[in-house]
Amino acid sequence: MRRTLSLTAAVAVVVTAATAFAAGDSKAPRSTDWNHSGPFGTYDRAAMQRGLQVYRESCSSCHSLDYIAFRNLTEIGLSEDEAKAIAAEYEIEDGPDDVGDMFERPGKLSDYFPAPFPNEQAARASNGGAYPPDLSLIVKARGGGENYIYSLLTGYQDEAPEGVEMGDGMNYNPYFPGRQIAMAPPLFEDGVEYADGTPATVEQMAKDVTTFLAWAAEPTLEVRKQTGVKVILFLLVFAAVLYAAKRKIWADVH
Repeated sequence: MRRTLSLTAAVAVVVTAATAFAAGDSKAPRSTDWNHSGPFGTYDRAAMQRGLQVYRESCSSCHSLDYIAFRNLTEIGLSEDEAKAIAAEYEIEDGPDDVGDMFERPGKLSDYFPAPFPNEQAARASNGGAYPPDLSLIVKARGGGENYIYSLLTGYQDEAPEGVEMGDGMNYNPYFPGRQIAMAPPLFEDGVEYADGTPATVEQMAKDVTTFLAWAAEPTLEVRKQTGVKVILFLLVFAAVLYAAKRKIWADVH
């Protein structure tokens, strides 16, 4: 089972997101087609697996994924052995042992993705004062959802428009509030080598990792949609039965 978020934490995420978007003008995200959109949409398993690779190779050095356990990776189409192999690549702090000392061990399916920094202060110190947000809920925490994340990742410009004064260490991105972002472009052409041979363009990697993060933020999306369809079908059948019963009961009156 995933760690349960408190109501206070959920409200804090929403408030933080609203504050961020109020901080400055930004360009509206580009509308993009997503396989999981619509009432019958489902997650693209191949895209999620590629997105996991992009996260691990391009994002995980700065951004945590606190609410995803290695066992959850079987939900994106990986086998249990594949998920175990990925978990074993991480060193997890555990303990204390018999003498009271903490120790490190290879990750297990029950472990969660370890954070790249021990605390917020260390994260800020390593990123010029900026705090890289956790990505577990980022798609839900930002207005525009998937379209915003995808637009942000593909929206970096080498130079700011004329007349725009950039702050030290900032990068111009019209989709970010204030249009200046401390995070350098995280994706580059052929930045990863996909096992399935898919060309690793910036647009492809951005869409794949956004799909993965959409799943991370709402892993029960498919179940929710399936349940909704079943409920609607039930209500339609129930309404038909009630109508038929009404006709029979009042047949003699008419």
